[in-house]
Amino acid sequence: MPFLFFSLQGHEGRYTIYVHASREKPEHVSPIFVGRDIHSEKVGWGMISMVDAERRLLAKALEDIDNQHFVLLSDSCVPLHNFDYVYDFLMGSRHSFLDCFHDPGPHGVFRYSKNMLPEVRETEFRKGSQWFSMKRQHAMVVIADSLYYTKFRHYCRPGMEEGRNCYADEHYLPTLFHMMDPAGIANWSVTYVDWSEGKWHPRSFRAKDVTYELLKNMTSIDMSSHITSDEKKELLQRPCLWNGLKRPCYLFARKFYPEALNNLMNLFSNYTIF
Repeated sequence: MPFLFFSLQGHEGRYTIYVHASREKPEHVSPIFVGRDIHSEKVGWGMISMVDAERRLLAKALEDIDNQHFVLLSDSCVPLHNFDYVYDFLMGSRHSFLDCFHDPGPHGVFRYSKNMLPEVRETEFRKGSQWFSMKRQHAMVVIADSLYYTKFRHYCRPGMEEGRNCYADEHYLPTLFHMMDPAGIANWSVTYVDWSEGKWHPRSFRAKDVTYELLKNMTSIDMSSHITSDEKKELLQRPCLWNGLKRPCYLFARKFYPEALNNLMNLFSNYTIF
């Protein structure tokens, strides 16, 4: 699927790929990933090492001055549009696409620690998806930051306090940019994730789930939605605005099992026209 997305003529020189793999010697199937691995440290789910991996990827990508927009994806992500659509959407945007919202419940503000004071106040604490897309100036902010990063390293981690689990990959970047440049981010992610099952992990799509209708629905969503984790379960919605214009939100989607690949390949040329 990645090879199909990137391989059409005329795309050469318009992208670079960096892989932060979990194995010491990753085995890549697609030739576009070969030789793109960076030095990897062990990453644990919900730990600050997730943020470390993001910072490591950004630092490597920033070495190339031609890289002007940066997208974080996982191996379970798929594109929802063709390369030209995605490229024009990101490069033409005045904003970075970083999910950011206020959750007053146990999965939001309850995770905050007063040890973050005075640099991070509870009223500034935000939550969001880790799957970001950011402009070069924002990637440089992430790499340059040590003050706020240190607070999250020390005081946002699972089991930090009794009954309180904080996950830095869900809170560090949203909080950082809410404080540093709230007008510079779009407050929504361009990667679709289905949390409707209400579990710790989002819904995963198998081969039988991949249909034309599923992918068409994903590409037609034009409102960003969150549900607070308090007793109110309040639905928070905002339109997805691209340079002030309402547009469909998502360029990518996750999580897809490897078994879904053939169905995705068969449908790719059809659903990417939306």
